[in-house]
Amino acid sequence: MYATERQELIERLLAEEGRVGVHELAARFEVTTETIRRDLDALERVGALRRVHGGAVPGERHSTAEPTVLERAHRRTRAKVAIASAALDLIGPAFRGSVFLDAGTTTAAVADQLPAYLAATRGRADVVTHSLTVAPALAAAETVALTVIGGRVRGVTAAAVGAGAVRAIESLRPDVAFIGTNGLSAGFGLSTPDPEEAAVKRAIVDAARRVIVVADAGKFGVESLVTFASLSSIDVLVTDAAPEPDLAAALQEAGVEVRLA
Repeated sequence: MYATERQELIERLLAEEGRVGVHELAARFEVTTETIRRDLDALERVGALRRVHGGAVPGERHSTAEPTVLERAHRRTRAKVAIASAALDLIGPAFRGSVFLDAGTTTAAVADQLPAYLAATRGRADVVTHSLTVAPALAAAETVALTVIGGRVRGVTAAAVGAGAVRAIESLRPDVAFIGTNGLSAGFGLSTPDPEEAAVKRAIVDAARRVIVVADAGKFGVESLVTFASLSSIDVLVTDAAPEPDLAAALQEAGVEVRLA
């Protein structure tokens, strides 16, 4: 395979997956890691991607870049379904308690599976969310009592934000919160492009007794504009691939359990 052909395939994988790793690409194309690094360097020079530790992310992924919820809904869907299933296993059978579901496409996958999981395990949950995409999946579920927090709705994420939403969250103490994130890095923690979105996420993390982050590997090494939680603020990370060594070490030091879907 010529380098140009390989680089075109790397671009296609990056568009589909949101992130590519050097070692995974080397194994896929049966070439050395040095060859893949040269490919990524060449693609970065033309603006097709941005290098991060251990791989690359799309070139447009600056600290304030944020695809819409509809755009994200079609990315890594299989991984999100698997992550959601593994995340729900953490609450255990016969669960009777309260759950906060953050906005995001991976948390939406958790919402999609939650009613059936509760029914199958003889559980029931009081669920709170500020997401207009999460709420419809739960509105008619017999195993769920749903509360929706209001506020100004951001079109990009279809989630309520603002001081009123933050105050409402601060008055809660959910047993468990499922949190999404745009970025997850060793040094910057969890981050998102928008300050108001970050304020809501920060309030959720501070309020919950147990914080479960659901994030695919495409978020690793990404640092969006605003941090909303340190690694030590979370209890469990559920993801679809093992974090790179530096992030894995930081998670271990912070006492975060990592579950692979």
